Amino acid sequence: MTNLKITATVATAVLLSFSAFSCNKNKSTKETAVESTAMNNNEMAKTGAESSSAKQIVADYMTLKNALVATNKEDAAKAGLAIGASLNSFDMSKYTAPQQKDLKDIIADAKENAEHISESEIDHQREHFKILTKDITDMIAITGADSKVYQMNCPMYDGGSNWLSESKEVKNPYLGSKMMTCGSMKKELN
Repeated sequence: MTNLKITATVATAVLLSFSAFSCNKNKSTKETAVESTAMNNNEMAKTGAESSSAKQIVADYMTLKNALVATNKEDAAKAGLAIGASLNSFDMSKYTAPQQKDLKDIIADAKENAEHISESEIDHQREHFKILTKDITDMIAITGADSKVYQMNCPMYDGGSNWLSESKEVKNPYLGSKMMTCGSMKKELN
């Protein structure tokens, strides 16, 4: 009888050991899977936060353009900051070496103009917007645009000035409410 008790006790201990090991193994596997998923999600979020696309830069540009149309210095300054951040995190890796070289030059100039826009009065914002428009137009020539972008022209501002718009409707960011409809569409960029 004593041998039976000892055998039963040993068998129970062995079963409990296997159960504990099995539970720990499943727990470990589940924890590892959860940690791995969390790391992948964090990496994807980090990558998304660190790199931006030309699409985001164009969207930020349109926000700036609309703020200038409304003659809203504060919103234009915020949009200038947003463009600067998007330009800083632009991912050039999928472009050829010559394109990357051109994009680096364009981005350096565009960041300087975006910085001035974020710190200036409305008239100075508009001066830098004109130069920024050329930068963004040059960028689109390399990267393309995900949606229709129209190049507009105002013959009255600074000897003639272009801007980009998401619609064919003329809403002049250079003259705002003074001459809202001054200008015309020059061409469609894509």
